[in-house]
Amino acid sequence: MSSLWDEIAAEFLHLYKRGGRLLAVAGADAERSRLAADGLAAALAAAGQTVEQAHTADGDEQRIRDEVIAPFREDPRADRVVIVSGPASLLSLTARGLWNFSVWQLAGDEQPHTAASAIVDLTDPEHPTRRFADYCALPASYGA
Repeated sequence: MSSLWDEIAAEFLHLYKRGGRLLAVAGADAERSRLAADGLAAALAAAGQTVEQAHTADGDEQRIRDEVIAPFREDPRADRVVIVSGPASLLSLTARGLWNFSVWQLAGDEQPHTAASAIVDLTDPEHPTRRFADYCALPASYGA
């Protein structure tokens, strides 16, 4: 397991210590999001957290709300983290407010998503790196 996932897990747990928490792992490649979510889930479990995972290949927001979010909110169990992995639509304008924390994974020249809590470069999946990108760091061509 990468120490990067340990660092992101520690950051998440610093901000959201206990209770039911929702975390999204999204990016242009939904399957790569699943792999990133697996790494983060392992780090959270190693930190003593109860972790549940869900994956959506198509990012259907209504299905996520119906099958993941609604049951999560109805279930009184505390101290668990539900990680949902999938495509970029997990951080759409209407979906991004669902999550306590979000990770945007990318590779190569893919653009970062500035609404994400953390950005991880998986160009080399064996050695993921953290990127810090805000609007000041984006190229002028972004959003043009």
